[in-house]
Amino acid sequence: MIRYSLRRVVLLIITLWLLTLLLFSLNYWYPGNPLTNMSGITADNLIAYQQAELARGFDQGLLSQYLKFLQHLINGDWGISLVTEQPVFDEIKPLLGATLELGLLAMALALFLGIPLGVYAAIQQRGLLDRIIMGLSLSAYSIPVFWLAQLFILLFALKLNWSPISGQINPLYAIDVQTGSVLVDILMSDSPYKTAAFYNALHHLWVPVVVLAIMPLTMLIRIMRNSVLDVLQQNYIKAARARGLNDRHIMFRHTLPNALQPIVRQLGLQFSVLMTNIIITEVIFNWPGVGSWLVKSIYERDFPVIQAGLLVLASLILLVNVFVDVIHAWRYPQIRKEIDAE
Repeated sequence: MIRYSLRRVVLLIITLWLLTLLLFSLNYWYPGNPLTNMSGITADNLIAYQQAELARGFDQGLLSQYLKFLQHLINGDWGISLVTEQPVFDEIKPLLGATLELGLLAMALALFLGIPLGVYAAIQQRGLLDRIIMGLSLSAYSIPVFWLAQLFILLFALKLNWSPISGQINPLYAIDVQTGSVLVDILMSDSPYKTAAFYNALHHLWVPVVVLAIMPLTMLIRIMRNSVLDVLQQNYIKAARARGLNDRHIMFRHTLPNALQPIVRQLGLQFSVLMTNIIITEVIFNWPGVGSWLVKSIYERDFPVIQAGLLVLASLILLVNVFVDVIHAWRYPQIRKEIDAE
């Protein structure tokens, strides 16, 4: 297990290093001055620009510039936004909290509904409910997230008035942003209206969470159904039935632990898909997260912000995938044996 974990960590470090090479190269591929693209300091401010040249190694070669770029990256000096003129690292911290809140809640909802629905569809194989569940999951998976989001806004916000159109919370509650996660910020605040603010935040939150959870939910239903059906055909399940064990005992003690293996393996991939869709969802629902921040920076050609957004989202996806791989190998030792045999 230690050897496998070290291999995954080394692969993660190499991938992150390649990511930093790409980000460094972008400063020269973008139009304009590479130093301005990297630091956000323009030539109009002559003294600061000259200091940035020395600090970023622009008086030397490319290798020195890259090493200085890595040093600033590790120290949290990610440059200054060309639009707001604020440090990029300070801007991104609350935005990351908002993105993680939306993504984790959506993933939790997908797991909470996808696993039992997949098991139930497998139990009712070729039955009416199985056909309904699989038909709905296939149809929902085929709908693009940007169209689904607008349909939900039209139905739940405009027609039924069950939720606001966009936003994170009513600004009248005046909740100070500390972590970026609105629910956590409400719990940490000193507001006398915590309960009302918490309810209002949930009122804003549930529609984007459901929209974002649809695609991983449909995939988890299908994967879980196929996995349960495959496990039920195994010899050890037939042997358990021959020993007289009841169906509930067989399902919870033998079938589910083994059927969850493909689910654990797919969590990293589904999180990657979710983080891709979260960019579109944040833009449509005006959610103050990294995704909407990144899209806005592309329109405004705010190059330091673009680099920071790409770095955070890509690093988050890589970290989650490595974590899932390690958990999967720890929970199912046969995976390590298969890898070592190769």
